[in-house]
Amino acid sequence: MFNIERWQEIFETIRKNKLRTFLTGLSVASGIFILVILLAIGQGMQNGIAKEFEDDAANRISVWTGVTSEEYKGLNPGRRIQLDNQDYELAENKNIDKLEYRSGVYSIWGGLTTYKNETGSYRIEGVRGDYQFLENETLVAGRYINQKDLNEYEKVAIIGNRVYQDLFKGKNAVGEYIQVTGVKFKVVGIYTDPGGEREETRVFIPLTTAQRVFNAGDRLRSMVFTLEQKDNFEEALAASEAFSQQLETDLKTRHTVAPTDERAININNSLENAKRFYDLMDMIRYFFWGVGICTIIAGVVGVSNIMLIIVKERTKEIGIRKAIGAQPLSIIGMILHESIFVTAIAGFFGLIFSLFLLEMVGPLIETDYIRNPSVDFGVAITTVIILVVAGAIAGFFPAYRASNIKPIVALRDE
Repeated sequence: MFNIERWQEIFETIRKNKLRTFLTGLSVASGIFILVILLAIGQGMQNGIAKEFEDDAANRISVWTGVTSEEYKGLNPGRRIQLDNQDYELAENKNIDKLEYRSGVYSIWGGLTTYKNETGSYRIEGVRGDYQFLENETLVAGRYINQKDLNEYEKVAIIGNRVYQDLFKGKNAVGEYIQVTGVKFKVVGIYTDPGGEREETRVFIPLTTAQRVFNAGDRLRSMVFTLEQKDNFEEALAASEAFSQQLETDLKTRHTVAPTDERAININNSLENAKRFYDLMDMIRYFFWGVGICTIIAGVVGVSNIMLIIVKERTKEIGIRKAIGAQPLSIIGMILHESIFVTAIAGFFGLIFSLFLLEMVGPLIETDYIRNPSVDFGVAITTVIILVVAGAIAGFFPAYRASNIKPIVALRDE
């Protein structure tokens, strides 16, 4: 129930102790400000990590090979393991009902590419049609590689937007011919990639054509897979880990590699990487919450101390109130009212200032690991609840002490 006299008392107390109230409020405002900024940085880090994973398919599993590091079945270490079409077919046939997208890859670095008088050196990759989705590429013109291209060894090329800008300078490219390492290819598509220009400096051609043109036989540089979507992250992670483990075992068996050799067969599971990053982010977020809460507690202690001083200064007044019939609950309400008001107002200033700062500066922050730090509505509501609770806690003990003051003792207080 609104009581104007109580509000007048609160404002009168604040007016008499301007500096003390300001410094107390500043500690609370600083606590809320620090908490919100820390949580925003945590969200910005999560945004940055999420952006890194957007560059390719979220559940991508990549396979490449290295050199054996252990002797096995009479074979010396130091053997280079070479992937081939049979490895790809083994993985595909054994897991056909689990796979969403898949592709073998044969690539060369620094393939000289020419169109009329324009020349550039780009990565040339022979792939299958699914590679568009494995790389999260978007076609802006033309089409991607299809099964007919693979079956008939077609000399067609899909170029990245950066390649298109370098060679064609914005002119029409689809249907034109480029030379890749001296071999003519017809441009049938142009793509963009969320990874930016670094990922757009590539030229894709049919895998079968690449193996024939570059005299690769049936060799592959790598293999890439994604699995069918699951209902939740944990199921997807479990399926992904099981597939990776089985694939590693099959490849080691086929190439006579020791089961404990960690260098010969390399498998990168993006879901496992994502889990590690998000687990780390959860730890960082909990740490930020802890630091923020501790900062707020420091402010709350300051408010509580001030309220104890106020109770001490108003001991005689409280005694008179109790002598004329004031109930303990009304005394507690009076002190809590003032404590919550000071804490809430100061906290709101800290909250509003932090949100304003994030609104102005947040969108401008885009580093590799922090992008657009911000807080959502749920966090803002949580901080409001924290403010009210903090104010109540700060005022409870002084209020309880005030309610227990004996009128006769209070009236003798000087």
